[in-house]
Amino acid sequence: MGTPKDPKSVKLFASLIFREEAPLHGALTMLADEIGAIEETILPAAFSHTDYYEEEMGKGLLRIFILFKGLFPRELLPGVKLKTNEIELAFSESGRRSVNIDPGYISLENVILATTKGYVHRIYVGSGIYADLTFLYINGTYRPLEWTYPDYGETQTISLFNKWRENYKQVLRCQKA
Repeated sequence: MGTPKDPKSVKLFASLIFREEAPLHGALTMLADEIGAIEETILPAAFSHTDYYEEEMGKGLLRIFILFKGLFPRELLPGVKLKTNEIELAFSESGRRSVNIDPGYISLENVILATTKGYVHRIYVGSGIYADLTFLYINGTYRPLEWTYPDYGETQTISLFNKWRENYKQVLRCQKA
């Protein structure tokens, strides 16, 4: 029989899709206030892998990734997603979002996104939130799965998450010392 034990805490990150700078900066401020200090922000890049958000948010969308400082218990993920939904609403006009925020976490073994939509590979984690298995860490790198969003499966994105995993490993080592 196995003995239950708490898993290692994780690094939180978020993807923010936006068109205009003002709501982005407001959302970043709220994220830092509500979730925690932001350790790193990746420069904006064109978000052109899908037109899913265009009807609601318009054309010419951009995306940034952010990494939060410190470590967080995995069980906070549902609460973090609910908080990011509140922040999205704070910057909505007439029911249309001006910023989309998708949080997730990085562990040594995988990358998980939080979502409100269930699907075959998404595990319910409470409060109406599902954990979306996005990457597995195999043979020295994160690997996308057949359902991983195409933009997450790009070499550049995988490299970013591998870099952040190394950062996470350093934090874990410092905790042991």
